[in-house]
Amino acid sequence: MRIAFYAPFKPLGHKNPSGDLVIATSLVEYLKQCGHTVEVQSKLRTRWIYLKPWLWPLLVFDLFRILFRLHTDPPDLWLTYHTYYKAPDVIGPWVCRMLGTRYAIFQGIYSTKQKRRFKTWPGFYLNRSALKRADHVFTNKAPDLENLKRLIPSDRLTYIRPGVQPGSFKEDEVSGGKNRLKWCGKDDTPVILTAAMFREDVKTQGLIWLIDCLASLAKKRDFHLVIAGSGKTEDELKRLAAKKLPGCHTFAGQIHRKEMAGFYSGGDLFAFPGINESLGMVFIEAQSCGLPVVAFNNGGLPEVVRDGITGFLVDMYDCRGFADRLDQLIGDKRLAENMGRAAIRHVGTNHDIEKNYTLFERTLVRMTEPAG
Repeated sequence: MRIAFYAPFKPLGHKNPSGDLVIATSLVEYLKQCGHTVEVQSKLRTRWIYLKPWLWPLLVFDLFRILFRLHTDPPDLWLTYHTYYKAPDVIGPWVCRMLGTRYAIFQGIYSTKQKRRFKTWPGFYLNRSALKRADHVFTNKAPDLENLKRLIPSDRLTYIRPGVQPGSFKEDEVSGGKNRLKWCGKDDTPVILTAAMFREDVKTQGLIWLIDCLASLAKKRDFHLVIAGSGKTEDELKRLAAKKLPGCHTFAGQIHRKEMAGFYSGGDLFAFPGINESLGMVFIEAQSCGLPVVAFNNGGLPEVVRDGITGFLVDMYDCRGFADRLDQLIGDKRLAENMGRAAIRHVGTNHDIEKNYTLFERTLVRMTEPAG
């Protein structure tokens, strides 16, 4: 099967890593492993494009360029990854209409409240048009599934659990040991890990909140916090950590995804609030490497963390509750180990990408089969 691929929010190979980019890349890699040909059609980002008229000529150019290239040999299927009001797919629906090609969307999002805001209503209707045009819509978030049901018939809508390849994220004692030695020497100080891009949004807000919260825990418990990531707010975060957690923190920098298993393997638990976290791939990855997780009970986190079994989910901004759960895991090594083992089983059962994407791939194949 020959698949035309487009990611309007963040194209493949974008310099800034994120969970969205990880999922898009894994989709393409999985389809290629299944023997399909995947061709990226455009790298034009449509984020707020309806408010950026200077990008409209580029959009028109891209549209005609794609049509010119594909009109003599149309693909079997067009697959768009992630369309929503901020970054609607305004290329795929037109191309598929002109070429008569099947159109699928993975991670479509539908939020009716956006049509009530002047700034977002153009994006709402552009995104709504793409969703209605799609022959099939896939989503990997339970809340999005419920919203999409209001617009998309059930026979054109499928929920696919998010996942990782467990073989890529498993405990690596050698790399973990080296990292632990580099971070805090030969002592047995408990190591708390966290990871996020240092962006001027909820990622940095979450890291600031975590550092503030851990400052209260540091008054009664020894630990070492290791923060993976980089970005514009790095200096701000380093100043805060130096003030609040002097001598018991390390900034590990941006770590390549292939080396993240070694990063997780050097810690005892993973903690990140996840403010309004829609999914949170780092939580799945950390659990796959055997780490219990402490996070906020919000967004898509209850989908990937089993509260009380693979970690703890705490009410948003409950610093005392968050610190108490961390203290509990640090103080009870057996509990932490049991949760870590449960986390590995949980990911293997529910978030194995090889298992979960099988339904996705089979649905795409059925879409291209001749009717009757």
